[in-house]
Amino acid sequence: MEHIDLLFIHAYLLTMQGEGVGFIEDGAVAVRGNLIADTGTTKDLLEQYTADRVIDASGKVIMPGLIDAHIHTGDALIRGVSQDIMNWMQHGMWPFTNVLRKDTDAVMKGSMVNIIEALKAGTTTFCDFDSPMTEIVQNHIKAGTRARVAEMVNEMPKENKSKVGELYTFDPEQGEKRLQRNIDLIRKYNGAENGRITCMLGPQGADMCSQEMLLRIKALAEEFDTSIHMHVAQGDREINQMVKRYGKRTIQYLDELGMLNERLIAVHLTEATDEETEYLASKGAGMVLCSGSIGIIDGIVPPSAAFLRKSSRLALGSDQAPGNNCSNMFNEMKFTAILNKCKAKDPTVYPAWKVLRMATIESAKTIGLGHEIGSLEKGKKADLIMINMSDPALCPVILAPVRNIVPNLVYSAHGNEVEMSVIDGRIIMEDRKVLTVNEEKAVCEAQKAAERIAAQAAVIFEDMKDTPLMKMMERGEL
Repeated sequence: MEHIDLLFIHAYLLTMQGEGVGFIEDGAVAVRGNLIADTGTTKDLLEQYTADRVIDASGKVIMPGLIDAHIHTGDALIRGVSQDIMNWMQHGMWPFTNVLRKDTDAVMKGSMVNIIEALKAGTTTFCDFDSPMTEIVQNHIKAGTRARVAEMVNEMPKENKSKVGELYTFDPEQGEKRLQRNIDLIRKYNGAENGRITCMLGPQGADMCSQEMLLRIKALAEEFDTSIHMHVAQGDREINQMVKRYGKRTIQYLDELGMLNERLIAVHLTEATDEETEYLASKGAGMVLCSGSIGIIDGIVPPSAAFLRKSSRLALGSDQAPGNNCSNMFNEMKFTAILNKCKAKDPTVYPAWKVLRMATIESAKTIGLGHEIGSLEKGKKADLIMINMSDPALCPVILAPVRNIVPNLVYSAHGNEVEMSVIDGRIIMEDRKVLTVNEEKAVCEAQKAAERIAAQAAVIFEDMKDTPLMKMMERGEL
């Protein structure tokens, strides 16, 4: 018999192998080092392996860890400060971010709390898109998460005071500094922590970068052989900027620059037409759908159905705390399924099994890690979660004549049913306790930092008394 490190037995196993969910009723997973050594039935694996630790997963689901394909962890300190308004960015976000971006300590404190929040809801891989990422990545290293990171690169002034509808003013000097940080990030951290940390290039959006900047980023992606993670057609404000500056919409513009290819991970597509979306998909680009965030910020269901007509490279993301308000991929799966059913007026679209794949194996393929994560199979990285199916929200478990496990995970789970997380073969959370960081201390430090940021933002809002948020405060609505 072979000796391994961890052996999970008697689980309801969702391997995500094949075209469905790869269900094994009495399943087992063998882990050696940071890799999955084997999957199969409990009977078969007990006959083949002994282990340093055997974990009885009776009454639990074991499945691949969830992948958040687009998240800004550094924005967590401004959760909930810009909701239920139009022009969310200018009237709510910028007064806070203009302060937050000057305080790296505050960004770091918020990021860590956001990572803990997501970890406790089953996220094991983070596509973290923020600044300064050379600092934020340290949180992922400490927490033990898998992270595919990018520095947010734009050419906006340090303090953005653009009014709604005005053409943005670029600051090339600031853009150069941000691009250099992205290059430094890649050179220092790509492949770090035994491959647990990988890096991408991160132009914030075509509306916030000059043509020269985007062409440099395209060339750098080829030089470093990595992906470009970018907001694309993320709102009417972006489309208006593009038409004013270039006389064309975002996707046509990116196509003319030669950027619509397999390296591009296009986030949101909020304002893309079905035709534009199908074209982008046909060129090989991936898409990240952030249903909760875009639903809350814009009241729009992005055209992911059009994307799926041409490609399966569709991933899910939570986006950011001041947009979606939570970093919980169970929440995101439920939003995605329900909103798209409503949009299509068809309960059969976006079935639970397909949405679960979007948060695991399809997401892994989209972000360029499909060969390493996203499914439980021999030779892949040991990233998995164990979910308590005895929680009232997931009870009862029915196996026949109709199995209810997958629908209940998508439509009923809250995330707090996740009991254990394993990342790169290491137990990061057990019995709901994150083992790598002090959660209580992190929350306390984040609260103090948030109070500091809010006090400074209050000065800016003194000159914004006629904006929607200030009127809501006056009326006692917040």
